[in-house]
Amino acid sequence: ENWERREHYKYYQTLVRSSYTLTAHLNITKLFQEVKQRGLKFYPVFLYITSSAVNQVKEMRMAKDSDGNLGYWDICHPSYTIFHKDDCTFSDIWTEYSEDFSVFYANCVKDMEDWKDVKGVKTKPDKPANFTPISCLPWLSQTSMAYDTPVSSPMYFPVILFGKYFEQNAEVLIPFSAYVPHCVADGYHTRGIWNCGAYDATTNPTGFNTGDATHGIAVRTADGSAVAFADGT
Repeated sequence: ENWERREHYKYYQTLVRSSYTLTAHLNITKLFQEVKQRGLKFYPVFLYITSSAVNQVKEMRMAKDSDGNLGYWDICHPSYTIFHKDDCTFSDIWTEYSEDFSVFYANCVKDMEDWKDVKGVKTKPDKPANFTPISCLPWLSQTSMAYDTPVSSPMYFPVILFGKYFEQNAEVLIPFSAYVPHCVADGYHTRGIWNCGAYDATTNPTGFNTGDATHGIAVRTADGSAVAFADGT
């Protein structure tokens, strides 16, 4: 009863059942440089950045419990696609999220290696209910994205897609799209995925700062050394 969007939720659940997709470019110039210099794999790094951003915005973590009560998860884990080059199909696997980049990165790389040759839509078992679906389209730099997803009851989690990064005016940009049910989040909330708070190792060594004063996300390992930085544009 105290939820600030309760009337909006009822409106978009009853009168105007709708969802929307937003697409914007992220400036990943610094991130791209760090990934190359450190010999890291881009996909696991960007999955970490995306998951960290989702876990900062409660509206991106909303769901119903077994009794039908609406709430939000404390944390969500990425459920993402891997591509099979031999037959051009994909499979969906997942990795447990950790705020520690080094832990997540190692687990994600291992999951990708362990399941790379297992075919099927859903291959890695035991996916938790608190997940965020993330896909990558590395062959195309999309300028927009739309989903036609008819369901009897709306999905409350966002569906995230990022495309092929490209250079423009000496910067490296990547298209980033999010499909969101309108009943749980407005554009203001969804923009939080792009405008996630920058990590400050001095004032907040154990997590991420949130707030509108900063725009971006710095990725650091447990020893405090910087791994990557991505800015919203």
